[in-house]
Amino acid sequence: MGELETEERRTRAEVATYLHRLADQLEEDDPVTLELGGRRVTLDPVDPITFKLEGESDWAEGDSEAKQSIEFELVWWRDATTAEEGTLDVQGSK
Repeated sequence: MGELETEERRTRAEVATYLHRLADQLEEDDPVTLELGGRRVTLDPVDPITFKLEGESDWAEGDSEAKQSIEFELVWWRDATTAEEGTLDVQGSK
């Protein structure tokens, strides 16, 4: 199983630009390239796509800050008869 999960700090404007580029790739029906933190993977989503959206806030008594997050997830199924067909090719360093 290949996986790309990484994070880095960006401004709101930088995140918006990244999401716009991702949306453009989806709309153009092209393969989607994810690149963050020096790692890259290209995926080719197929219809139908399940779109998951989660907004969350964590705060506990005595905390001086609340962690808040928005998570997006796109899920689809592809035909795969071998492990190679079902595995992501993640490029770059961890």
